[in-house]
Amino acid sequence: MERVITISREFGSGGRELGVKLAKSLGIPFYDKELIAMAAEESDLSEEDFLHYDERIPAMQDPMDRHLYTPFSSIYEVPMSDQIFLAQSRVIRKLAEQGPCVIVGRCADMVLEDSVNLFIYAKMKDRLNRMNALDTGIAPEMMETQIRDIDRKRKDYYQYYTGNEWGKAQNYHLCVESGLVGVEGCLKAVLAYLELMK
Repeated sequence: MERVITISREFGSGGRELGVKLAKSLGIPFYDKELIAMAAEESDLSEEDFLHYDERIPAMQDPMDRHLYTPFSSIYEVPMSDQIFLAQSRVIRKLAEQGPCVIVGRCADMVLEDSVNLFIYAKMKDRLNRMNALDTGIAPEMMETQIRDIDRKRKDYYQYYTGNEWGKAQNYHLCVESGLVGVEGCLKAVLAYLELMK
């Protein structure tokens, strides 16, 4: 495989695990949260800023609020979330120039022009079972709220920075459902798909 593989994922569907296993199977690097440290190192921004704005857009202020428009207003500055998105995009492009790898999230499928783009999803009951089996520190009765909140943030972030619809099949090369076959089954399906691309 000579192309970068990107993975977009619903929270709790196993996207990160799939990415790790896929990279190991192909013998190529894997990047997810590592992008945060790399982008922070390359920019003048702190890693804490990156973690705060990771895959989320800022709360919007009322554009008609006149007190924002003064000659010294921060309205003329580039928002922190945009700076972070641009810094991560630069790192994603640099990694792609170095050779094939697996990148999870951060709109990498839209940042890169010639990547193989995957989307992994599962029914809510399967995601709840998966997340509640992990030591997340979140009470089981609160887990569905957490899953829906993270999915909404990912969807809003993706649409804000790409103009495309997150999770829509036409925006990806392959969509796989982990509920029926698990991450291992998804891995086999992805490897079979990639084999046909050679």
